[in-house]
Amino acid sequence: MAIIESVTLDVADTAAARSFYASAFGLGSQIRLRASEAPSTGFRGFTLALTVSRPADVDSLVDAALAGGATSLKPAAKSLWGYGGVVQAPDGTAWKVATSAKKDTGPATGKIDEMVLLLGVEDMAASKRFYVDQGLSVAKSFGRMYCEFDSGSSAFKLALYRRRALAKDLGLSPDGTGSHRLAIGGDAGTFTDPDGFAWEAVARDSVAREPVR
Repeated sequence: MAIIESVTLDVADTAAARSFYASAFGLGSQIRLRASEAPSTGFRGFTLALTVSRPADVDSLVDAALAGGATSLKPAAKSLWGYGGVVQAPDGTAWKVATSAKKDTGPATGKIDEMVLLLGVEDMAASKRFYVDQGLSVAKSFGRMYCEFDSGSSAFKLALYRRRALAKDLGLSPDGTGSHRLAIGGDAGTFTDPDGFAWEAVARDSVAREPVR
């Protein structure tokens, strides 16, 4: 079964980005950083989502991100599915922090339960078929709106969402040009998917399977 081994963000200042992710989300080697000046405007077509156990954890992570220089795209609030908020890191990456719980059962745990790489796609059926052909196994699928793949031993779960719907969910315009500023490392080989997301061949190791915290 093919899985994600690493996620690399292209950033203008690797030292600043490394400091932000360590202080805001407690992330170290889970997110790789690469210096790049590749042109990119507007919505980059993806988000990284952090799933936590309770609203207090959402507030704690969002507050830490804002204190570190992130911009609020959607303030943390209750929704039909739980409680969550969206921030944009100083490097431009959109991050969603959410929980399925609507009420706190205690203080913040300081723990991230799951990391999800959510790609915005134009044609769900075509993208789903493409990834299945690359060796990924579908775990959940909801028509032409959402598809989630089995993450196996990876620290990252890969999911697909309709591009315009994803942008709306993040509080962004769906318009965007240039680089996604993202490289996905996996054991399925080197390829580019129908929406321009680049995958790089990475041998299986322990990097993406480290516990978040």
